[in-house]
Amino acid sequence: MHRRRRTALLLTAAIAAAAPLLTACGNEAHPGAAAVVGGQRITVAQLENRVSEVRDAQRAAVPDETQYAQVIAKSGTLPRDVLHTMVLDRVLHRAAQDAGVTVTRKEIQGMRGDLEGQVGGAEALETAWLQQYGIPPQRLDENLRLQLEAQKLATSLGTDTGKPAFWNALTQASKKLDIDLNPRYGTWDVQKSSRADAKTPWVREVTAAGTQQTM
Repeated sequence: MHRRRRTALLLTAAIAAAAPLLTACGNEAHPGAAAVVGGQRITVAQLENRVSEVRDAQRAAVPDETQYAQVIAKSGTLPRDVLHTMVLDRVLHRAAQDAGVTVTRKEIQGMRGDLEGQVGGAEALETAWLQQYGIPPQRLDENLRLQLEAQKLATSLGTDTGKPAFWNALTQASKKLDIDLNPRYGTWDVQKSSRADAKTPWVREVTAAGTQQTM
């Protein structure tokens, strides 16, 4: 008998009601910085490089000019969305460190293998992540690490990613990191822990949806 885990992909609906996570005063000038997290700058150049990675991947996946123009139109907030993901990565990593949570390369490979099996292979997974989440192929493993950290952090706290205990841990981490977001890239709605003008959640979650036992 062996156990085979099935995973489900979803956008976390709990974001809209989650406890405060990040606040950005934007009162201090940080020339060339898109954000400052834990005293370390995420530069505008770094952000633009990450955005270019997504655009290049979208261009390669959609060679037709008309269709590509439609993709661009639908992702007009991409720079802000990418920055938020970059900030979240650091916040979540700090929260995981504080809780003694680690993610191994083997675990990332295991999750990737599970997902590839569900969607029909490596290329299909990369395409799905690009289309649904704006994650280019070269950043896929980083994103899976992020999601594994979230999942394992929630487990270590005896909760799940939709519950206050999980978000309280992220709140504490964000306070320690003293996040300062450049107002050019938006403002934070403290009640919703998201960009004030965001139309879609910027946290992606992979959770265990069920366990199937077979003989």
